[in-house]
Amino acid sequence: MKRFAQLYSAIDSTTSTNRKVDAMAEYFASAAPADAAWAVYFLSGGRPKRLIGVRRVAEWAMAESGVPPWLFEECYHAVGDLAETIALLLPDHVAPHALLPRPLHDWVENVLLPLGNMSEDEQRQAVLNAWRQLDGTERFVWNKLITGSFRVGVSGQLVVRALARASNIDEGVIAHRLSGHWTPTAESFSALIEPDSSDADRSRPFPFYLAYALEGELESLGNPAQWQAEWKWDGIRSQVIRRDGQTYIWTRGGELATDRFPEIVAAANALPDGTVLDGEIMPWMNGAAMPFAQLQRRIGRKKLGPRILAEVPIVLIAYDLLELEGRDMRAAPLTVRRAALANICQCDDGRPERVSRHERSEGPALLLSPIITLQTWSDARAAHAGSRDHRAEGLMLKRLDSEYGVGRRKGSWWKWKVQPFSVDAVMIYAQPGHGRRALLHTDYTFAVRDGDALVPFAKAYSGLTDTEIRELDAWIRRHTIEKFGPVRHVEPVHVFELHFEGIQHSPRHKSGVAVRFPRIARWRTDKTASEADTIETLRTLLEAAK
Repeated sequence: MKRFAQLYSAIDSTTSTNRKVDAMAEYFASAAPADAAWAVYFLSGGRPKRLIGVRRVAEWAMAESGVPPWLFEECYHAVGDLAETIALLLPDHVAPHALLPRPLHDWVENVLLPLGNMSEDEQRQAVLNAWRQLDGTERFVWNKLITGSFRVGVSGQLVVRALARASNIDEGVIAHRLSGHWTPTAESFSALIEPDSSDADRSRPFPFYLAYALEGELESLGNPAQWQAEWKWDGIRSQVIRRDGQTYIWTRGGELATDRFPEIVAAANALPDGTVLDGEIMPWMNGAAMPFAQLQRRIGRKKLGPRILAEVPIVLIAYDLLELEGRDMRAAPLTVRRAALANICQCDDGRPERVSRHERSEGPALLLSPIITLQTWSDARAAHAGSRDHRAEGLMLKRLDSEYGVGRRKGSWWKWKVQPFSVDAVMIYAQPGHGRRALLHTDYTFAVRDGDALVPFAKAYSGLTDTEIRELDAWIRRHTIEKFGPVRHVEPVHVFELHFEGIQHSPRHKSGVAVRFPRIARWRTDKTASEADTIETLRTLLEAAK
C-alpha cells in the first residue's frame, strides 16, 4: 500500500507524461504480481463500487479527529476534496512503527472489498483500524478507494505504455490483452506480461481507436480527396468477433454483450471465420435510425421477449475491418480495410447494404456504413448541417491512408459533432453531489415555464466552475423553501443555459419530454425567471428533432 501511495504521489506531482510513464514502469517492474495487478486495475480507471456512504465516513472522521461538524465543513471548503480533508484532520496513527506494511492486494482483497458485506459497526471499526495503520498519502488513497472516488491523472494508453516499457512487450499486445474483462489477479498480471504473444483467448477484442473533436477549420485538413466522411452515429460502439466458429460482441466499455443482441449474432454467424468488425450498434427500423432512447429500452431489459425485439430491432453499422481470415488488418490503410469490408459485404462500397445473407422481416442486421462523397469541403459542411435528418450526431472524418490505431490519437480521425440543443431553464431543486462534492449542492433540477407554472424536464450536474458551485451552494442554503430528504426545493430565480444532445417524447416525465446528456453551459445572471424558455420551446425542438 505504501509503494502504491508513493506511485500515486509521483504521478500526481507532475504534468510530464514521460515522468508519469517512468514512475509506473518502475513500479510495474518491481512490484509483486498481485499488487501490480490491482495497480493496473485502479490506474486504468477501475473502481470498486462505493462501499460506504461518504457522509458516514465523514462522521467517523469527525469523531476520530474530535473536529466539530462546522469546523470540518470549513476545512472541507478550504481543501476542496473530502478524502484529503479527512487525511489531513486525522491524528497521527497509533500503530507501532515496527508494524509490517501490508501489500496492496491484501488491503484490497481482505479489507476493502469485504466492507460491502459488513454491518455499519463492522465497517466503522474496519475503517478506523485502517486509518490507524496508514499514514499521509496512504490514508488519502484509502479514503478515495472506500468511497469509490479514486482517480489519477493518467490515461489507459499511458498505463499500456508503462507496462510495455516494464516488460519489453509491444504496446499493441499489452492493450489487446487488457481489452474486455481483465481480472486483477497475480495470474492475470503474469499473463499480461508473458513474452509469448500467441494468446489463447480467442474472444478478446482489439483496443478501440478513438477520434478527437475537430480542431480549427476544415481547410486545415488539406485536400478533401484524401479524406473519407461517414455519419457519426449515436449508438453503442462495438466489435463483432467471429473466431473458431463462435461469435462475440464486445462494447467499447469492455462489456461482453453477445446475449443482448441476438439479431447481430445470427447475422455474424455467416461471416468468414477469423473476422472482426468495428461498428455502431443502433436501433433501426424501416431503413432509418431510431432514437437512442429506444436502444436504452432494450439495454434495461433483463430478458428480451418477442415484443421488445419487434419494437426495437437492432443492427450493427460496420465501418471498419480489423481482422480478416485471422490476419490483423489494423496496419493496412483505411482504403484497403474498407475495400475488404465491402467485399465481405458483397455489395458496392459506400451503399448501406447487408454484410451477411442473414435476413429478417425488418431487414439485414449488419449494415455497411455509407460513405459521404467529398469533392469539396462545402460538401462536408452541407452533410454536417443535415446530420440530424439521419439521427446522426455529426460526421466522422478519416484519412484514407490511416491505420487503425490504439486509443485516442490526433491527426487521422476526427469527429465533427453538430451544435447541441439549447434552452434557458430555471433551477428549482438541488441536492448534494458525490465524492469530493458530497458536502456541496451540485446536482440540480431545471424547469421551463408553462403558463404560471414551472415544469421540470432535466437534471444536470456539470458545467459550473468550482467558484460558481461554492457561490451557488451558499445561496441554496439561504434560499431553501422546503426539504425532501437530501433534496432542497429552492426559490425559482436563477436561470441557466442548458445544452443537450437529443430530445424526445417521454410519458414518464411531467413535461412530456426527455433530453440526452444535459449539462450546464453558463449561468444566465443577466436573465430573470420570467425570461426563461417555455414548454413550447421544448416542443419546437422536439419537432425539429423528428
